[in-house]
Amino acid sequence: MRKIIFPLLLTLAGCAVLLWLGIWQMQRLDWKEGVLAEIDARMAGDAVLLPATPTEDADEYRAVTATGTTGTTELHVLTSGTAAGTGYRVITTLDTGDRVVLLDKGLLPLEAKDTTAPEATTNVTGNLLWPDDVNSATPAPDLGENIWFGRDVAAMADALGAEPIMVIAAQMSPADPRTTLLPIDSAGIKNDHWEYAVTWFGLAAVWAIMGVVLIRRTLQKD
Repeated sequence: MRKIIFPLLLTLAGCAVLLWLGIWQMQRLDWKEGVLAEIDARMAGDAVLLPATPTEDADEYRAVTATGTTGTTELHVLTSGTAAGTGYRVITTLDTGDRVVLLDKGLLPLEAKDTTAPEATTNVTGNLLWPDDVNSATPAPDLGENIWFGRDVAAMADALGAEPIMVIAAQMSPADPRTTLLPIDSAGIKNDHWEYAVTWFGLAAVWAIMGVVLIRRTLQKD
C-alpha cells in the first residue's frame, strides 16, 4: 500500500487546488453580478445634472443630462466591432456655459471623416464613462491625421481644453446627422467567471480520473 501513498496524495492535492480555484471563480461571479446590478441601477436611474466633481468609483455609468454647445473641433477614434460597423468615434466638447466636458457623439463613417462638424446647442442625455481603451500596447495617436486608437480621457481633455470628464451620448436633440449614437450598456462588460469556474471544475474531474488510473496501475504492478 505504500506504493499508492504518493499518487494518492498527488491526486487529492491536485483536486483540492483545482476545486478551490473553481469555488473562488464562483465567488468572483457573485461579486461581478453584484457590480453589474449596481451599474444597471445607475444607468436605469433618472438622469441627473452633471455632478460638480464626479469620480469613477462613485459615478461611472451614471445617467446624466446637460444642455450646451457642441464644439467644431473633433478627435476621431478608429473603432470597429460596433453595432454601427467600423468608423471613427467622435469626441468633441460640450460647453454648458459654466464648464466644458468631453462628449462622445457616436460613430462617424470612415468616408465622412473630412466632413465639417456642426456647431449646435443641444440637449444631451447619456452616461458618464472612464473608458479603459488605452493600455501599453495602444499606439500613440496620429495627430497629423487626427486618428486616435483609444479614448484617453486625460490626453483628449488636454487637447480640447476640457475637463477630464466624458459623457457618452445616448440621446441628442438635435442630433449630429453624420454620426450614429453608441450608447453604453452592461452587456459589453466582460464577465467570464462562470466559464472559468466550469474550466477549473472540469480540470478537477480530469485530474481525479487520471489519479484513479495511476493508482490502479500502481496496484497492478504488485
